[in-house]
Amino acid sequence: MRPQVSIVTSGHDVADARLHREAAALQRAGLRVEVLGLGAAGSGPPGARTRTWPRRGVTRRAWYALTLPLRTSGDVVVALDPDSAAGARLAQRLRRVGGRRTALVTDVHEDYELLLKDRAWASGLRGAVAAVSARLGSRAARRADLLVVADDHLMPDAERRLVVRNLADTSMLPAPTDPGPTPRAVYIGDLRRSRGLFAMLDAVEAAGGWELDLVGPIAPADREEFLARLASPQLSGVVRWHGRQPPREAWTFARGAWVGFLMLDATPAFRDAIPSKLFEYLACGLAVITTDLPRSAAVVRETRAGVVVADSQEAAQALRAWAADRSEHERLRTSALAAADSYVAGEDLASFADAIARLVPDAPTTPDEGADRGA
Repeated sequence: MRPQVSIVTSGHDVADARLHREAAALQRAGLRVEVLGLGAAGSGPPGARTRTWPRRGVTRRAWYALTLPLRTSGDVVVALDPDSAAGARLAQRLRRVGGRRTALVTDVHEDYELLLKDRAWASGLRGAVAAVSARLGSRAARRADLLVVADDHLMPDAERRLVVRNLADTSMLPAPTDPGPTPRAVYIGDLRRSRGLFAMLDAVEAAGGWELDLVGPIAPADREEFLARLASPQLSGVVRWHGRQPPREAWTFARGAWVGFLMLDATPAFRDAIPSKLFEYLACGLAVITTDLPRSAAVVRETRAGVVVADSQEAAQALRAWAADRSEHERLRTSALAAADSYVAGEDLASFADAIARLVPDAPTTPDEGADRGA
């Protein structure tokens, strides 16, 4: 049968965690979903029809942004990037000329213009083009039938706005397990210098006796230096890089881990954000080591589920202390599990699915249909 909802992205891999959470929520609501994006089709959300294209630079991404929305089959198109939002807006208008009406939903999960300041490539002509794309995407997002944002601080003045926070979807996480015999830390997500890639390596090397699993793609600019560090005598066999994985597979590495790293730099985009992995670490019963970004640090301090550090040396001190005194680590783990229920995504995702269902002509009826949930 024809999909009712099409999720389209010109910049995200179909293994993206937020994409998986939203697709799963839509399917739980009885909607048929297709996904058009980048990467391997086998990494797409279970149960969704997934079509993929290779990642091939900025020019090809712009082409995807214009053409992928025209390939969608759903009555509702959910665009995950600023450029695909602009393309989906154009596709929506072209379809109206042809007599077919579709609804457009834009999902803004970051401040894209601030995020460009964290990208080394975003300078010169390439940076100018990216900035124009971000502005066009923001304009398209405001004109959509529904604007979905990942945080309260994003586009607070927009109409038809629904906040769907990046909280933990426990259906994609393993049940909490006891820490393994060897102290081990984990990081799951995009890997680059500004996200703490080398700070984590420095901390594990300085602590001694710890292992580290890294799950996610590495920024091309950092790849060569990272691979050299990975092969060094100090880190070889201690740090393992598993590449990009779909969410359920990625989080299997949390089983038996002791610590979740969150060593982000204080970039403009990161200062106001709060990564979903923080809540996922708590749900997995991991102690958290975070840098002093205001919102992440506040959660860690309030829950008493980890420590806030200034740099890799302070992180190494914490690792050494926990390896020497496992009772202190167990106290942090207990605090993480006690706090986890406060940061789950169930209500936000249900509101998202309900809002999308209202835009689908033949959507299944639910008990909450017509209710105003979280707009």
